Amino acid sequence: MMNLYALIILFTLFFEYILNLFADFLNLKNLATALPEEMKGVYDAEAYRKSQEYTRVTTRFGQIVSSFMLALTLAFWFSGGFNLVDQWLRGLDLNLLLTGVLYIGLLSLLQSLLMLPFSLYRTFVIEEGFGFNKTTPTLFMTDKLKTAGLGIVIGGPLLALLLAFFEFGGPYAWIYAWISVAVFMLFMQAIAPTWIMPLFNRFEPLEAGELKEAIMAFARSVNFPLQNVFVMDGSRRTSKSNAFFTGFGKNKRIALFDTLIESQSTHELVAVLAHEIGHYKKRHILQGIVIGILQTGLMFYLLSIFLSHDGLYAAFFMTESSVYAGLLFFGMLYSPIDFVLSLFMNRLSRQNEYEADHFAAETTAHPESLVKSLKKLSAHNLSNLTPHPFYTFLNYSHPPLLDRIRAIRATSLP
Repeated sequence: MMNLYALIILFTLFFEYILNLFADFLNLKNLATALPEEMKGVYDAEAYRKSQEYTRVTTRFGQIVSSFMLALTLAFWFSGGFNLVDQWLRGLDLNLLLTGVLYIGLLSLLQSLLMLPFSLYRTFVIEEGFGFNKTTPTLFMTDKLKTAGLGIVIGGPLLALLLAFFEFGGPYAWIYAWISVAVFMLFMQAIAPTWIMPLFNRFEPLEAGELKEAIMAFARSVNFPLQNVFVMDGSRRTSKSNAFFTGFGKNKRIALFDTLIESQSTHELVAVLAHEIGHYKKRHILQGIVIGILQTGLMFYLLSIFLSHDGLYAAFFMTESSVYAGLLFFGMLYSPIDFVLSLFMNRLSRQNEYEADHFAAETTAHPESLVKSLKKLSAHNLSNLTPHPFYTFLNYSHPPLLDRIRAIRATSLP
């Protein structure tokens, strides 16, 4: 008989699954048959049809993946799989912390292997079919191996430390874990631009010329200390375009995809960079770090409460309780809170995007350059121009394109 923990987790799994199916249904139904007036001259009829088809194909594929994951989770759960793996590892008579790291590591590896065919299909069939994929099979597998290696080298020791805290740290274990993860998050923010990201992509300083001069002049005009702008070889994996800001302090980095530079004018690229600088000037980066740290504290505090509840382990048919299994099961129990927090974070992110757009429109004094840049990005990436508001509410970290354009033009009115 299922206990309260099992019922809460089951309800959450099915609620989120059905909610997302409903949002997908509304989103596909909301696909406009006529090209929005604002986008005429950017999309032709064929490109617009292709963008709609891309939304349909990726949505339906996502539904297949989520259905598979739900069925897999339920089958593994109710067949006693979590307990079987635990008992097998306990039979090896290993160190407690090593057993815990292996338990979570093996389950993560199993999930990754089962998801690999879907990842291959997405990359080499869907993305390839719509002209986006530039990844070779060798590069694809190399990326997977690098990601796994980083998980072992960085994630393994961190997981062992957290398990040690909750195993031996007493009533203040959650505080020790919180402090450690907060320090780790800040450390990763600092080293990622110079040590982690170059493992996957090349970052070359932008060459001297008109574009670099325009960018550096803008940075000086808004008192932004910019040493250099980097060009990322995004074209190695995809023809899609993007730009991003990451890191902080001396290690902060603004990067433009090489595909973006090829498709946009100098004024448009300066507007894109102004948007990214806007995130920094409006302290969105700091805001995200602080919220992330606070969320981590809440999660560890609740974890410290539920780790000792036998019902959590009984819900998964475990014959013995352990910190490492409790950590995994609590993650599933925590999902309703995580879902609500994700809605808040998406809303905050959309608001931040509006603010960064406003900053770029005001400081460049060329709001239409930002509008043109966003239009080109949307067309190039086959973005959905008419997402349903409910789908946007659930999933979008950026406002829909047409909403952004209206907001940018509103800021430029006298």
